[in-house]
Amino acid sequence: MFKKVLIAEDMDFINSGIKSQLADLGIAQIDYVQYCDEALLKLKSAKLNNQPFDLLISDLSFDEDYVEQNIQSGEELIKAVRKEFPSLKIAVFSIEDKEYTVQTLFNEHKINAYVWKSREGLRELKKAIQQIFNTESNYISPQVAGSMLKSKAIEIVEYDIFLIECLSKGYLQEEISAILKEKSWSPTSVSSIEKRLKFLREHFNATNPTHLVAITKDLGLI
Repeated sequence: MFKKVLIAEDMDFINSGIKSQLADLGIAQIDYVQYCDEALLKLKSAKLNNQPFDLLISDLSFDEDYVEQNIQSGEELIKAVRKEFPSLKIAVFSIEDKEYTVQTLFNEHKINAYVWKSREGLRELKKAIQQIFNTESNYISPQVAGSMLKSKAIEIVEYDIFLIECLSKGYLQEEISAILKEKSWSPTSVSSIEKRLKFLREHFNATNPTHLVAITKDLGLI
């Protein structure tokens, strides 16, 4: 079983519940933090001291308070952690159920488990931790597993979200092309942008760009 686990969660009562489940698994060292910046620093410090963590358990939402943070969400934290620690096991414990978020966490940030916070969430988290320790397979809660079905998990990437956000701001395709060139993203041609937006409209059954923006807002993509 994992020997050293870090919990990134800003609610004390949830921290207590997670620690209780981890203790039942016989995990020797359990640390927790309430801020994303602190989580990343703690992981780095442990590595420098040759006492690295085996597992990170993180929420996605962190309430803002008087402490200024560079990393303000669990997804940003996971992205930064995965860059620094490519082999660290990461489990998400969150009430978030948006398809794009779940897909991005697994496909781009390579998390190992996604457990949906629910009445049985803590017990399910325990099950997920056992699975990702004993096997190489990922764990995903049944409530959000549909997000990863092949019929739904099309390649909606950051580029697509950027195009739709530009539409929501009223940019023309020529203007979007210029912005993409400034950001060194590709493809940048107006024809490529037009083709991708057409694909997105067809996938989301949108009748026009305005309808596409409305649908993706409802889905929580932008």
